[in-house]
Amino acid sequence: MTPLEFHARQSTMTSPGRYARRLAALPDDLGALARTVQGLAIYDVAARDFYGVDLPRKRIDQIHLRRVEDMLDRVLAMDDRPLAQERIPRQRLASRCRGFVALLLSMSRAKGVAARARSGFGAYFNPGTFEDHWACEAWNATTERWVLADPQFDEIWRDRLGVRHDVLDVPRDQFLVAADAWRLCRTGKADASRFGINFGGLRGLWFIAGSLVRDIAALNGVEMLPWDVWGAQPQSKRRLERSELEYFDHLAELSRDPDASFAELREAYAGDERLRVPARVFNVLRERSESIN
Repeated sequence: MTPLEFHARQSTMTSPGRYARRLAALPDDLGALARTVQGLAIYDVAARDFYGVDLPRKRIDQIHLRRVEDMLDRVLAMDDRPLAQERIPRQRLASRCRGFVALLLSMSRAKGVAARARSGFGAYFNPGTFEDHWACEAWNATTERWVLADPQFDEIWRDRLGVRHDVLDVPRDQFLVAADAWRLCRTGKADASRFGINFGGLRGLWFIAGSLVRDIAALNGVEMLPWDVWGAQPQSKRRLERSELEYFDHLAELSRDPDASFAELREAYAGDERLRVPARVFNVLRERSESIN
């Protein structure tokens, strides 16, 4: 199986399940699909300031949904119209970056387009820092390359943050996949303290290492929540030992060009229990162990 064939298949997390026909009715264009996602989901933390919406506390729990089928359950329970019809902000799914990406992955794959989630860091949130973020890599058959799409960034987000680049083809210096962030910091070309979650004071090599593990899981078709922790991911703010640095150096080398390393990535994930997503992971935001099923 080629990388394009693999990433055109739905994963357990992105499968629309009983809503497959709903996705089949959507347009094929990446831009139209991204706009569809934006009309279905709302970033919970920005809901009040950006959209004038106070989400009920019970709705905030929607950010923890891992599977697209469950997300669509919630969306359609609030508004059963076709998915391409934009919902008013208060009737959108509470989500964060990974949720927007998962929905776009599901829609793209439903159209037979290869797409994959990438865990990394965006340079367009707070000047001078690289914030923890997820984006979608979608295959452009016309130009024969992977383009980075950021479905979270609708017109309101672009205006508030002054984003001028194409959010359907994000420049690679504006969104760094975890492997690129790791290599820049390890070679002294970037400061690891600038990478992470700025407002939470969570940043550094340990944080980038956690993103590497999530990125490799996603490249193997297991798209987890950004706050899911398992296996090799270091504990918060811990200084990494030499053996760990070498281990993550290797992971970064594998994931920096996932097409060239496709077979090795698959073998590494299958053969390393530190990388493989177990049946239960630790949800950091909820501070509890959870089943991923």
